[in-house]
Order: sequence, then structure tokens, then C-alpha cells
Amino acid sequence: MKIKYQGKTIEIDVKSTSFLGKISGLMFRTQQTHNLYFEFPTTESAAIHSYFVFFPFMALWLNEDDEIVDFQTVKPFTFLAKPRKPSRKLIEIPLNKENEKIVNLFVGKGKI
Repeated sequence: MKIKYQGKTIEIDVKSTSFLGKISGLMFRTQQTHNLYFEFPTTESAAIHSYFVFFPFMALWLNEDDEIVDFQTVKPFTFLAKPRKPSRKLIEIPLNKENEKIVNLFVGKGKI
């Protein structure tokens, strides 16, 4: 999937989620799992939690044009993570070696 951030286009491998996948997200998965992609029927402030997610991950909220409207690093068992602006899509990126370059684009090396 191609997303836009600060005038740049970034390619991220994602796995689309089913209805049940939208409910569970990264819960009960390992840190080496796929990046998950969620699309919502309307623009909203898609709040998430990380109960039963045993590793940190990055949440990227996107608008309908695949532009990032907000991002955060979410720690395990966080009660609420919510974008500052309404979004239409969400990508959950596990913080692992495979995603190191992507994460460093947003938080910089060593700031996870």
C-alpha cells in the first residue's frame, strides 16, 4: 500500500482485515505478525486499545486519500489511543526488525 507523509510516498506491506480481524487487530499475535490494514465506512476518530497485545506497535491513521493524519507508538495494554484528527483508515505496524526503517521515518532512530 502506498501512503503519503510530508510530501513523500511510502510503500508499506499490509494485510487487510476481515470483520473479525477488525475486532481483534493485533491481540494475541506475535511481534513478527503482518502489518494490519483497517478501513472504516465513514470518517471518524477511530480509537483503539492494546489490551492483549504483548508488544509495542505504531498506529498510523490515514484520511481517504491515504495521507497520514496522525501516528503514535502504542504500548502493550494501553487503554485508549486516539487520533487527533478524524481518519478513514488505520495501519497497525508491529515494532520489529522487519519494520525498523518504516518506524524510523516517523520517530527517528532510537526513539521508540
